[in-house]
Amino acid sequence: MTTSQKHRDFVAEPMGEKPVGSLAGIGEVLGKKLEERGFDKAHVLLGQFLVQKEDEDLFREWLKDTCGANAKQSRGCFGCLREWCDAFL
Repeated sequence: MTTSQKHRDFVAEPMGEKPVGSLAGIGEVLGKKLEERGFDKAHVLLGQFLVQKEDEDLFREWLKDTCGANAKQSRGCFGCLREWCDAFL
């Protein structure tokens, strides 16, 4: 699987206070929808990812239901969070 520059930039360093839109797969529209639901920072979305025990199907379905992410977007976001966790947790 090839990754985007956005993905590589995100997983290259600690998360800190990065906005949710800094995650691969999350653009301006999805970022706004997530912010409206309280997921304004990448670390808040990471919490949801961890609550769902890093389960790809559960997380991607949740992302679709929560902000309307399509398959490519949810796959990108999941992969980005998974790789970040592998590197930093």
